[in-house]
Amino acid sequence: MKKTQNLKFLWMIIIGITGCACDDFTEVNLPQTQLTGEAVYQDEVTATAALMNIYAKIRENGLISGNADGLSQLMGLYSDELVYYGAATSPMDGFFNHTLMPSNDYIASLWRNGYSQIYATNALLEGLSNSSGINSIIRDRLRGEALFIRALLHFYLTNLYGDIPYITTTDYLINSQAFRMPSKILYDKIRNDLKEAKELLPNQYLGANRVRVNKATTQALLARVYLYQRQWEMAEWEATAVLNNTALYSMERDLNMVFLKNSSSTIWQLHSGIAGANTIEARYFIFTSGPPAVVAVSKNLINAFENNDLRKQHWLKSVTTGNNTWHHPYKYKQNINTGVAQEYSIIFRLEEQYLIRAEARAHQNNLIDAQKDLNKVRNRAGLIDNSATTQQDLLQDILQERSLEFFTEMGHRWFDLERTKQAAKVLAPIKPAWQNSDSLLPLPESELLLNTNLQPQNQGY
Repeated sequence: MKKTQNLKFLWMIIIGITGCACDDFTEVNLPQTQLTGEAVYQDEVTATAALMNIYAKIRENGLISGNADGLSQLMGLYSDELVYYGAATSPMDGFFNHTLMPSNDYIASLWRNGYSQIYATNALLEGLSNSSGINSIIRDRLRGEALFIRALLHFYLTNLYGDIPYITTTDYLINSQAFRMPSKILYDKIRNDLKEAKELLPNQYLGANRVRVNKATTQALLARVYLYQRQWEMAEWEATAVLNNTALYSMERDLNMVFLKNSSSTIWQLHSGIAGANTIEARYFIFTSGPPAVVAVSKNLINAFENNDLRKQHWLKSVTTGNNTWHHPYKYKQNINTGVAQEYSIIFRLEEQYLIRAEARAHQNNLIDAQKDLNKVRNRAGLIDNSATTQQDLLQDILQERSLEFFTEMGHRWFDLERTKQAAKVLAPIKPAWQNSDSLLPLPESELLLNTNLQPQNQGY
C-alpha cells in the first residue's frame, strides 16, 4: 500500500513537469535516495522522475540556464551583445572585459554544472541498461532523451573549453582520471549519441508544450553539429528533415508570438518549473530604470539593426532615465508570475534550421536556395530580400542575420564568431584586453588540481 501511494505521488510530479495538460503544478525535488539505486530504474514512474529531475537541473543551473551563470548572459558579455554595469568584483566582469582567470567562479560553475548533469544522464543510462521492469518502448524513449542531453552538454563544453573528456560512466575512479580528447573524437562521440537518440525517439512529443525532446530535436542539434564541423551536405540534410516536418512546425509570422510557450516554431523548450512562473531570462534581463543593475544591450547590437527591422521594435525595449537611454532584451516579456505561465525558455527553434540550411547551401554554391532560406527570416522581420551576388557576401549576410535573430540566446553569437574565425576581427577593436587565446575559456583551476590528466591549461592562461 505504501509503495502504491509513493508511485502515485511520483506520477503526479511527472504529469506536472511534462506539462501534459496544464501549467498548474509546483515542482518537488525528489530526495537523492529516490534518484539513485537500481530500484529507481525498475519502474517506469520512478525512472521518468529521475529524467525529469535532470531537465529541472538543466533549467536551474549551468550552461543553458537563464541564470547569471548561463551562456546567454556570460557569452553575451564575452561577445558584442551585452555591456556590464555590475560590480567589478563579480565573476561576470572578467567575461565582459576579457580578463578571465582560471579561478573565476563562473568558469568553474559552467564546467561543474555541465559535468554534474552529464553524470546524472549516465546514471540514468546505466540504470536503464540494467532494467528489466520497464516496457521497451518507454525505456527506448528515456534512453534517447538521456543520450541527447549528454551530447548537448558535451557540445557546449567543447565549444567553450576545447579538448575535454567525454564522460560516459558514473565510475568515480575512471572519471577522476579522465583525459581530454581531441575535438574530432569528441564530435564523433557527440554524433554517435545523437544518431542513436534519433533512432530511439519518436516524432511526436510526449505531453504538451514540447518540454521533452523528440526526434526532431536531435535532428536540429545534429544540423548544428554538422554546421560547426563544416559538413555542409549533412547539415543541410538534417535541417531539411526538421523544416519538412510541417505537421509540427511552422514559422510564427507575428514576432510577439515567437517566444510564447505555444509557439509553432519551438522545437524544444524548458518548463518554468513553478505554476504561473515564466522564464529566468526575463527575470534576469528586464529592468525598468537606469542605470542597469547588471547588464544592458550593447550599442553595437542596437546599431546593427536596419531601421525598419521589426525585431528591433519587438525584441528590444528602451529604458530612459534623465538624458540616458539603455536597452534590454525583450524576447521574453513576462518577468513576474502570471498565474498561468505564458513563456518557457526556448532552446531550439525553427528559425535556426532555416539559417543553418542557408549557410550550408551557400557553402555548396547553391546561392539561390540559400537566399530563399535567408529571406524567410528577413521577410518575417519586415526586411526586403537579400541582394548579395557572391558567395562571400552571402555568407557574411547570413552570419549577420544570425546575430540579429539569436542575440542573447545561449551564446549563439560567440560561437558563430569563433567557428567562422571572426572573433578577433570583431572583438579586438571593442575589447581592449582581447587576445587571440581568448577563443577558448580557461579550464577551471580547481579541476586541474583534482585531475592532472586535464593538463595542460589552455594557452594564454
